[in-house]
Amino acid sequence: MQLTLDVYEKWLRLFAKKVESNKLYLSELDAAIGDGDHGNNMARGVSAVEEGKTPQDLTSALKLTAMAFISKVGGASGPLYGTAFLEMAKASSKTDDLSELLEAALAGIKKRGGATAGDKTMVDVWEKVLPTIKDGSISEDGIEEAVEATKDMQAKKGRASYLGERSIGHLDPGAVSSGYLFNSLLKAEE
Repeated sequence: MQLTLDVYEKWLRLFAKKVESNKLYLSELDAAIGDGDHGNNMARGVSAVEEGKTPQDLTSALKLTAMAFISKVGGASGPLYGTAFLEMAKASSKTDDLSELLEAALAGIKKRGGATAGDKTMVDVWEKVLPTIKDGSISEDGIEEAVEATKDMQAKKGRASYLGERSIGHLDPGAVSSGYLFNSLLKAEE
């Protein structure tokens, strides 16, 4: 699928709405295994995107999103989401293929955060969802499964890793917000 500016803007509006309405929940998840600010940080990021300049094309829209997350969002989520959108912006000068853009985003997230699948991070959701986007089988159930799978993992990266085995039994907040991102994409494509 080709990512157009219209679909991207709709995707981000839906994502912003989802984050805003669930910021308390995201922070509660983070309080259990982190520092409790993921919801507020993500809400600050999506709010900055919505208040930003009106982009003229997809590349500038992706760059504006990246800069909003990098400059306004604290914790790990700002640099990680910011890097994802920045890598998509760079790749968008060569392609508008959604799968290729998201592959570039995931590569950036992995490089920035040093996480791999199984570390109980947002990478676990991205790794499972990207192939379903590529083959057209993305579904809400598949996204939810990817998010839920982080509950039984032991965190190996980030603040949650300090808890060791006590991190098991909790959803990863970054995985949950990534689930919101992909569910919003699914709705934007409808």
